[in-house]
Amino acid sequence: MKKKAGRNTLLMSVVMSAPGPLVVGLGLFMGKSTTQLADFFRRTAELLAIIASFIVYSLTNRDGVEDTARKAKLERLTNGFVGAMMFIAGISMILVTILSESTEKGNVIPGLSIAVMGVIANTIFWFRYSKLWRVEKNEILRVQSRLYRAKSFVDICVTTALTIVAIYPESVAAVYFDKIGSIIVAIYLAWCGIKTIKESKVERNA
Repeated sequence: MKKKAGRNTLLMSVVMSAPGPLVVGLGLFMGKSTTQLADFFRRTAELLAIIASFIVYSLTNRDGVEDTARKAKLERLTNGFVGAMMFIAGISMILVTILSESTEKGNVIPGLSIAVMGVIANTIFWFRYSKLWRVEKNEILRVQSRLYRAKSFVDICVTTALTIVAIYPESVAAVYFDKIGSIIVAIYLAWCGIKTIKESKVERNA
């Protein structure tokens, strides 16, 4: 029953995360916000990480699966992959922010809408995964809890930055908030990714 709850939560994470990159990507045709572009890369990397976690969790928690060593190895590899995706998303956002020269932001409403919904959904998933991990002590669930904590923080930053851009699109404040929002998000994601990768390596050598 506990394993089924974990699998269902991961499946719901995949379903709810899947539209994010598509909507934000379509929004890029109407807007030129640095934060929105960086958010597209971030959401795509996170979706890949969540899909990988769902697949491995499903494989290693099926009835009759008793190979503890294989299960632990797959979980470590998956968590390392999640960490790598978080790190890649952070670095991508930094590069986009540095290389972007556009000051015309256009329509950022699609990205802002997704970010607002993300704050709500990701916070719920963060607490849900934290609760499941306390019950199961499954490392994939622990890393998902960290991922969704990062996603919640990131979406708060993205929401703030895009709100300023939407209200004052031509202002100096919009330019600075757009870039500052991207940098904060990028650094936090990269830090979480590095921490997760290091932990997966320590577990591998234990």
